[in-house]
Amino acid sequence: MTKNENFKSKITVYVVVCWILAAFGGLMFGYDIGISGGVTAMDDFLIKFFPVVHERKLHAKEDNYCKYDNQFLQLFTSSLYLAALVSSFAASKVCTKFGRKPTILVASTFFLAGAALSAAAQNIWMIIIPRILLGIGVGFGNEAVPLFLSEIAPVQHRGAVNILFQLFVTIGIFFANLVNYGTSKLHPNGWRVSLGLAGVPAGFLFIGSLIITETPSSLIERGNYSKGLKTLKKIRGVEDVEAEFEQIKLASDIAHQVKHPFKELMKPSSMPPLIIAVLLQVFQQFTGINAIMFYAPVLFQTVGFKDDASLLSSVITGIVNVASTLVSVYAVDKVGRRILLLQACVQMFISQIAIGVILLLNLNATNLLTRAEAIVVVFLVCLFVMAFAWSWGPLGWLIPSETFPLETRTAGFAFAVSSNMFFTFLIAQAFLSMMCHLRAYIFIFFAGWILVMFMFALFLLPETKNVPIDVMVERVWKQHPVWKKFMD
Repeated sequence: MTKNENFKSKITVYVVVCWILAAFGGLMFGYDIGISGGVTAMDDFLIKFFPVVHERKLHAKEDNYCKYDNQFLQLFTSSLYLAALVSSFAASKVCTKFGRKPTILVASTFFLAGAALSAAAQNIWMIIIPRILLGIGVGFGNEAVPLFLSEIAPVQHRGAVNILFQLFVTIGIFFANLVNYGTSKLHPNGWRVSLGLAGVPAGFLFIGSLIITETPSSLIERGNYSKGLKTLKKIRGVEDVEAEFEQIKLASDIAHQVKHPFKELMKPSSMPPLIIAVLLQVFQQFTGINAIMFYAPVLFQTVGFKDDASLLSSVITGIVNVASTLVSVYAVDKVGRRILLLQACVQMFISQIAIGVILLLNLNATNLLTRAEAIVVVFLVCLFVMAFAWSWGPLGWLIPSETFPLETRTAGFAFAVSSNMFFTFLIAQAFLSMMCHLRAYIFIFFAGWILVMFMFALFLLPETKNVPIDVMVERVWKQHPVWKKFMD
């Protein structure tokens, strides 16, 4: 087999069904992201759980930037990501020992439990604990689903298939925004409907986890060679899979020599994919995207929209998010990963600076933006979301899932997931307080990070387009002018 050979495959109905069913893990994650911001903006929810925040919100001359600054309110959102951070390491062990499919089943079970308990909550801790259960589901789902999609996809379509995860995340956010827009009119229990409907994508993921196949890489890694070969033929839709099977088997033999994958990650030769994976997660969160997605209704209320208008504006950003992710599905295997990341940095930087300047000049503690100014802010938010959705959003999950060798793949991806959850937790827990203290400068803060991200992508990020997943070391890391110094 030559290094440039693409393995034979054709796309079958069965493998497409597997892709879609697994990607419901992204739908569940996206729904969790989108639902919390709308719920925390609902008066009925605030009256029941956060009456102090509701009283502050009612004050006519309350500070625009500070009326939602409450640590418990932020904990409602952020607790999910703290739980996901811890559970991702347990998910790594389950993923390696039992496979990707059982890990997805565990995730769906926690999702179902969290959704049911959220809808029945009666006090503040009954609203926090289900978020922790949902967080465990996110930790398991976000560990297993991107790995599953990368391992089951043909090399020439791996980028597009993996981005199905992020596409379903954006669909989940959009669905959550629509739900919140509708349930905000159902008094006094609309928030219960919003939280309980998380059971719908969770149910699809549960059913899907029973239908999908295990990945050939996982089967072969666990010594089930005959089933691995049979599964590989089934998902590739051709009989001639010997070359790909031998490559996976070789990667598995190397993996078996590594008894402690987390210790292996600390070796110099493991540093390039690990550093890239962790920094991608840090930068993904410090674009400011989750601050916008978590708190879009709150943000739009801050800049002068009424409750219904703010929820509708977040629906608009949801549509932009989904449509722009489709651009990435189309482009990622054609133009490559780096071009999308670099272009998006420019667009996001301009958007964040412009939003910051408009708010700095026109929004003080007690006034409102004019209608025209508020519409411009929504347009700039959409421009920002658009760029993120075809770049740092999906590629933040794709690149770490395809760059680790098999022996450290689940352990390395666990670090990526946990890093993502940790910094998502930080942003979710701190954003409303940051907005109170930094005011419009918060957007300048995120713009500064985007500038750093541009330099990172330009000088340190290798291109992985069309490189088979099990030859990344030879074809990518050993060829890169910076990272080759770390390799054996």
